[in-house]
Amino acid sequence: MKKVYIETLGCQMNKSDAERMYGMLEHIGYSQTVEPKDADLLIINTCSIRQLSEDKAYSQIGVWGKMKKSKPGVKIVFAGCVAQQGGEKVIKRAPYVDLVLGTQRLYELPNLIKRIENGEKIVSIDEKPFEESEIKINRVKGVNAWIPIMEGCNNFCTYCIVPYTRGRERSRKPELIIAEAKKALSEGFKEITLLGQNVDSYGKDLSEGQNLSWLLRQINALDGKFRIRFVTNYPTDITEEVIDTVIELDKVCEYFHIPMQSGDDYVLKKMNRRYDYATYKKICNNIRSIIPDVTITSDFIAGFPGETEEQFENTLKAMTELELDYSNTAAYSPRERTVAAKWTDLYIPEKEKEERLARLNEHNRECCLKSNKKYLGCEMEVLVENFEVRKNGDKVITGRTRNNKIVHIPSEKDMTGEFVNVRITNARTWYLNGELIGG
Repeated sequence: MKKVYIETLGCQMNKSDAERMYGMLEHIGYSQTVEPKDADLLIINTCSIRQLSEDKAYSQIGVWGKMKKSKPGVKIVFAGCVAQQGGEKVIKRAPYVDLVLGTQRLYELPNLIKRIENGEKIVSIDEKPFEESEIKINRVKGVNAWIPIMEGCNNFCTYCIVPYTRGRERSRKPELIIAEAKKALSEGFKEITLLGQNVDSYGKDLSEGQNLSWLLRQINALDGKFRIRFVTNYPTDITEEVIDTVIELDKVCEYFHIPMQSGDDYVLKKMNRRYDYATYKKICNNIRSIIPDVTITSDFIAGFPGETEEQFENTLKAMTELELDYSNTAAYSPRERTVAAKWTDLYIPEKEKEERLARLNEHNRECCLKSNKKYLGCEMEVLVENFEVRKNGDKVITGRTRNNKIVHIPSEKDMTGEFVNVRITNARTWYLNGELIGG
């Protein structure tokens, strides 16, 4: 068999796409390799959420382009969000690329590979999605299976490129999702994570009643002991039905990832977010009042165009007042085609953005530690994800609680894939320490 290597940048959706690529390519004679130098086919699955990610993608294929000079038969595929955005520009910038594959054309990959093997150079970025069929998926070995349930976004936040690269919201057919979940469970996976840019929108383009809560019930009814998570939520799209479903279903975890982006009302309006601070706070308080020990995580941007020091400080205050358990953070990065990218006269100087990001990260650390300390002495169920023998000889298993807290536990035995009961003995910034109960 020929060999294929895929370099994946960015989010879990991209990682899921890579697993699908490997599965499709196996059907046309390619096996996976972990060494780019051994590959006959090189694929980079790109992310355009920030300029740094885009720069990294072009840097990587530059290395591959030099490699191709000594191995002219190798084929190079530039895929994902940067490909969707760049199109023909990618070929002009990197003429050694054989295929530019947009996000909507993933399932066209086998046919396109056959064509570039015959010497064609192709750009496939049509925004009309290539019809999905049931395919083999070569999942990365582990305990968690990532399953996309929908693509795209209709929100058009002024900083975000996703609606332009992933297109409008589209739900996957439920029968394909359920079949994929069954297959993952039969292969030994113990956790199913349902993915979408906005999972709350699932089913809006399907039959009446087929929404996120309905889908969670279908998967929860599958046989076996396993967990279910879902990400990402748009704040005002979280329904009472979804919250009730998390309480009702035994396999659905007590965890919500709800990006806020800013704690200041004026900045939120400029971002085209459909809520203010008070609304977001009400949503969080409502979830916490109904779901005990729920974890709520968020996203924040530092240095959005025109953001004042006072407005930035409102974000710091919000993180504290909302008692967020963890937040992803980033400095604002202008993305081509987005509205905010045109506000060049309002750009915050890079040095100031980085200084705000550092303060945001420090505040995040404080919030995380405070959150973790709540669990000292608690007994919690942990799904073990890996086993490690450390340099000092200590043997440790690491896993996650239902509410997504990472726990390190001393253990002589590799218990990967098992559910264990643990007593929390120590709280660190990013993780908990625990001991096996009865172990």
